[in-house]
Amino acid sequence: MDKSWGDKRYKSLNYFLREKFGEKVFKISLDAGFSCPNRDGTISHGGCIFCSERGSGDFAGERCFSINKQFHDIKDMMNKKWKQGKYIAYFQAYTNTYAPVEVLKKKYNEAIEQEGVVAIAIATRPDCLGDEVLDLLEEINNKVYLWVELGLQTSKDSTAKLINRGYNLEVFEKAVEKLHKRNIAVVVHTIFGLPEEGEEDMINTVKYISKLPIQGVKFHLLHLMEDTPMVNLYKKGRLKFMTREQYINVICKAITLLPQNMVIHRLTGDAPRDILIGPMWSLNKWEILNAIDNCLKDNHWYQGLYFSTN
Repeated sequence: MDKSWGDKRYKSLNYFLREKFGEKVFKISLDAGFSCPNRDGTISHGGCIFCSERGSGDFAGERCFSINKQFHDIKDMMNKKWKQGKYIAYFQAYTNTYAPVEVLKKKYNEAIEQEGVVAIAIATRPDCLGDEVLDLLEEINNKVYLWVELGLQTSKDSTAKLINRGYNLEVFEKAVEKLHKRNIAVVVHTIFGLPEEGEEDMINTVKYISKLPIQGVKFHLLHLMEDTPMVNLYKKGRLKFMTREQYINVICKAITLLPQNMVIHRLTGDAPRDILIGPMWSLNKWEILNAIDNCLKDNHWYQGLYFSTN
């Protein structure tokens, strides 16, 4: 086991950022006012069926405000608890490369010009990375550390269609390849607990991403939220919530399958309490994270233990 990860048995984002920047780094989530081709009719309407009205930006700044104001409002709140540190400008809500390049450039530059920003993270779709956008991302990457987040969620085709993802694996793989060629870091989102998926399907998704030239992964537990299309599947009995024990076990197995140089950005997600239908145990986030640590220790598991290039 690699003991250089501090007190964790995996390469956490906190560890990676401290190693890279030499101090605590905080993420500031922004809503740049973009839409999504999976919502506006370009690809589909309604978006992915698990996605909230805020386009996965439920904890981002208010889109009615400028990037500058959102950044400072959130920074001021953080400074009440943490007095020192640097910042990541995180373009979180909706599809953050889905706009004319000149608009994207203005928004990105406004973010990286904020005092203390050492990195920028851009969440988007793999089908929204045209050559002009890639040129801009490469330009930004030469100014400040950049990673691009892609929402894969699952490698299973039937589930991808069920959740209305709107693109196939070939599109995803080409996007990863293009970003990799430009030396742009890629972080992939996966979701455990999607409808009609079992543990084997989740593990297959992890094995799939472990072979790709990506630098980070975010593991999410499926949260069912009010007023999302997935509620209909739940009412029909096609969605069953994972138990706390099932989730912790599959996450720990997933960690063992990842290469040791891959950064684990997240082990579970967040959902607004007031619109969460379930699973309600997910609200106890720190208990879940502690349980994952204990599960890894008890089983003598660690990141990379069962990673294979075959």
